[in-house]
Amino acid sequence: MRVGRESLSWEELLQDAATLLDGVPDGGYSVIQEQNTLAFILRWVAGVSGTRRCVVLDAGLPDDVADGIRAEVAAHWGAPQALAPHPGWSRAAAPGAPSRETVVVHHEAVRSGELVDGPADSPFLLALTSGTATLPKGIVRTRGSWEASFASSTEFFGLTRDEVTLAPGPMSSGLGLYALSECLYAGAEFRTLASFDVDAVHDAVEHDGVTRLVLVPSMLRVLAERGILAGVDASSLRSIVVAGAKLDPRTLEAARRWAPAARIHEYYGAQELSFVSGSCLSPQDPLTDHLLASTSVGRPFPGVEVAILDADGVPVPDGHTGSIAVRSAMVSEGYLWGTDEQGLTRFGEWSTVHDQGFLREGILHFLGRASDMIESGGLVIHPQEIERAVGALPGVEFALVTGVDDPLRGERLVAAVRTGHRGLGEGQLRIGLADLVDPRMLPEAFHELREIPLTSRGKVSRAMLSEWILNGDPRVPRLPA
Repeated sequence: MRVGRESLSWEELLQDAATLLDGVPDGGYSVIQEQNTLAFILRWVAGVSGTRRCVVLDAGLPDDVADGIRAEVAAHWGAPQALAPHPGWSRAAAPGAPSRETVVVHHEAVRSGELVDGPADSPFLLALTSGTATLPKGIVRTRGSWEASFASSTEFFGLTRDEVTLAPGPMSSGLGLYALSECLYAGAEFRTLASFDVDAVHDAVEHDGVTRLVLVPSMLRVLAERGILAGVDASSLRSIVVAGAKLDPRTLEAARRWAPAARIHEYYGAQELSFVSGSCLSPQDPLTDHLLASTSVGRPFPGVEVAILDADGVPVPDGHTGSIAVRSAMVSEGYLWGTDEQGLTRFGEWSTVHDQGFLREGILHFLGRASDMIESGGLVIHPQEIERAVGALPGVEFALVTGVDDPLRGERLVAAVRTGHRGLGEGQLRIGLADLVDPRMLPEAFHELREIPLTSRGKVSRAMLSEWILNGDPRVPRLPA
């Protein structure tokens, strides 16, 4: 295990984590809210041993939200007992090893402990939804659900003990926490950074033996584009795993150029459902226009059955749109708090969070959340589908589609794009979309996106884009014809 320049051997990890076990009794829980550190890893390993449970919070979470989450957890699970590392205690490196500090925990009276797995049906993690609501919903995960996930993901990603994984994002995120835990399960080396740093990732890839990256698309894009410009050698990368959002065409093309030998794994899932589907683009697979514009998110993950359900929970025929539902051993237990109509819903053995999509010849296509749908003139339009097509056009770096209020049709469809050159106009975009989009779903207007509309939590906001367009905001001027 390595965080930046500090590291723990497997022996040190087991020994140091075991000293933490007295901090929380079996059946109790701890709250972890800190940056990427070795202490985070130790607290996580100890905090889920036996029947212990962890609540993992983003270190940058606003105080009022963090306090609200802690209050909700305490109301359901009682008061927490923290696994807190002693800040002033360190151990010298082993003889002959490079000088470094190993973060361990010091107790006045350390009793011997043993790291063990608890029963499969026991809860071990309270995950949090990533929505923009003031208070995220709390999702209860059992040990058995993650054990099933590990078995499937290591098979799908081809994760073996000889891989060196670098996950440069926060370990407190769902993606980072799972990458850490998956490597612990597989016995593979895991690395991260104190904070995301492009140069540090490039250095690790080029000189430090990293063979596998696990990250979100925005990180991959900046790493690939800057890596190409700087001539960073990424030939050692054998695998890139991406999740959190669908890869846009420009990022996919840049990643292929920067790391030509890497398999690019992309998966779709949800905190409540775990893995749903995934795809793997081998170095030999061509990047066709239709692949780049496709809404496909691959085939069902190993151990997962996928169906498309209507509003009553009845499966719909192949090619018809509805709610994406799964049947697998990886599904969460549900919410500790925050149940609502838009959240996890069960229809017998099928579970859904109401993401919209369709199946065609065994391939799942993701169209977005039901709340994102745009109704215009009797048509129901999924903006992600149009964004994918617009983003595949030459000269388009980023695309965002939204609905603007219209008294006759309910909403009219508009698109905003960030372009690579100033000569790109609305007419060229319309011509490029002719073979990619149903003519009835072509945006009625195209705007230049001089600034990406973001919420206070960094989420892209279609509602904000609509307001800008309605108000004639200079950040989104109309593109020339």
